[in-house]
Amino acid sequence: MSLLDLARTQFAMTTIFHFFFVPLSIGLGLVVAVMETLYVVKKDDLYKRMAKFWGHIFLLSFAVGVVTGIIQEFQFGMNWSAYSRFVGDIFGAPLAIEALLAFFLESTFLGLWIFGWEKFNKKMHLLFIWLVTIGSALSALWILLANSFMQHPAGYTLNSKTGRAELIDFGATFKNHQLWLEFPHVLFGAFLTGSFVVAGLSAWKVLKKKDLPFFTKSLKIGIIMGLISAVLTVAVGDLQTQALIEDQPMKFAATEGIYEDTEDPASWAGIAGFDQDKNKTTWSLEIPYMLSILGNHSLEGGFKGMNTINKELHAKYDSTQGTEMDYYVPTTALFWSFRFMAGCGTAVILLAILVLFFMRRGTLGKQKWLLWLTAISTTFPFISNTGGWLITELGRFPWTVYGLFTVADSVSPNVTKGQLWFSNSVFFLLFATLGGVMVYLVRNEMKKGPYHEEENEAQNATLDPFAKEAF
Repeated sequence: MSLLDLARTQFAMTTIFHFFFVPLSIGLGLVVAVMETLYVVKKDDLYKRMAKFWGHIFLLSFAVGVVTGIIQEFQFGMNWSAYSRFVGDIFGAPLAIEALLAFFLESTFLGLWIFGWEKFNKKMHLLFIWLVTIGSALSALWILLANSFMQHPAGYTLNSKTGRAELIDFGATFKNHQLWLEFPHVLFGAFLTGSFVVAGLSAWKVLKKKDLPFFTKSLKIGIIMGLISAVLTVAVGDLQTQALIEDQPMKFAATEGIYEDTEDPASWAGIAGFDQDKNKTTWSLEIPYMLSILGNHSLEGGFKGMNTINKELHAKYDSTQGTEMDYYVPTTALFWSFRFMAGCGTAVILLAILVLFFMRRGTLGKQKWLLWLTAISTTFPFISNTGGWLITELGRFPWTVYGLFTVADSVSPNVTKGQLWFSNSVFFLLFATLGGVMVYLVRNEMKKGPYHEEENEAQNATLDPFAKEAF
C-alpha cells in the first residue's frame, strides 16, 4: 500500500467508527427526551423509568462518540496537514462554534440531567434533556457545514500567494444548498438509528418475556419514532439525489452503475457487475423505466454515463490542475453502498408497519419471527449510515474539496509509511477495544434490566443500620 492508501485507510476507519456512535447518541437523546416528555405529561412513572434506563445507554454512546471524535480530529492534523492548511480558514469558524457553543451546550445540560433528577422540578429537568438534544443537532449542523463545503464549495476565494481557500462570505457557506440537504438527511438518519436500537433491544427482551410492560411500551415508542424518521430520511434523501445529478454527476452515475449514456426512458440496474479497469458494465439485471422514475420522477428522461462525464471533467479541470487526472470513482463500492443504504431504509419501513399492525391486533407476542427480525434490525441503521458516508466521501474522488483540492495533494508531506502502519494498528486496536467495551456495557445494562436500581435500594433497606453503614 502506498502512503496515500494508508492515509485514506485511516481516514475511512476513524470516520466510519466515529459515525457508528454520533447518530446513535443523537437519536437516543431524542428518544429519551420523548420518553421523559410522556412522563411529565401523563404523570406515569413507567415513562420516567424508561427515560432513566435508555438514558444509561445514551450516556455510553455519548462517551464513546466523544473519544472517537477526538481520535478523528487527531488524524486530520497528523495525516492530512496539507488539506487542513488549505481549508483551515473556511473550517475554523464552524468548528470553533461547534466546540465552544454546541458541544458545551449539550455537555453542560447533560451533566445537569444526569445528576438533577431529584434536585429540579419535572419541567425544568425535562428542559435539560431537550437542550442536550438540540445541542447535539447543532453540533451536527456545524460539522456538516464544513462537510458541505467539501461537496459544493461556497463563500470563498482562492489566495494565489498562499494557495489557500479563504472565507469571504460566511453567510454563503451557511446558505449552501448542500448543507440543507445533508443536515436533515443525517439528522433523520440519526433519529432512525436511536429509535431502532431501542426497538430492536426491546424486541429481544419481549421475545425472552422479560419485563414485558416496560419493553413492550419501549418497543412501541421506538417503532413509531423509527417509522416516522425512516420516511423522512427517504424523502430528504430523494431531494439530495436530485441535487447530486447536477452537482456531482459522476457520483450519481456510479451509484446507478451507468458507464454509457442511458436510453430515454432509463432502466434501473438492481444488481450488476463491473470491469473498473475497462470502465464498463459486464452484466446487469434491469427494470425498465425505473431509473427515470427514481431520478426524474417521470417516465421520461435519460442520464449521462461515467465515460461521458469523465470527458467533460477533463475538459473542465485539466487546465486548472495542470495535469490529467482519473475522474472515475470506485463504482463497485458506490453501487453496492447505495443499495445497502436504500435497502436497509426500505426494510425498516416495512418492518415497522408490520410491527405496528400486529401490535394493534394484540398478537405481536405470538409473532416470534417478527420479534427476531426486529431485534436483528438494530444493525440496519448502522449499515445505512455507513453506506451513506461511503457514498458521500468515496463519490467525491479524486477531490477532498470538490473541484478545488485533490486527495493526492491533501496528505501530510512528512508522514512516513512506517508511522501510518503503526498509527493504523494502534487505532484499529483502540477501536476494537472501545467497540467491545461498548457492546459489553450495553449487554450488561440490558441484562440488569430497568428495575435494577430499585431492587438494590430494596435490598439495602433490609440491612440493619450497622451493616448498611459498613456497606
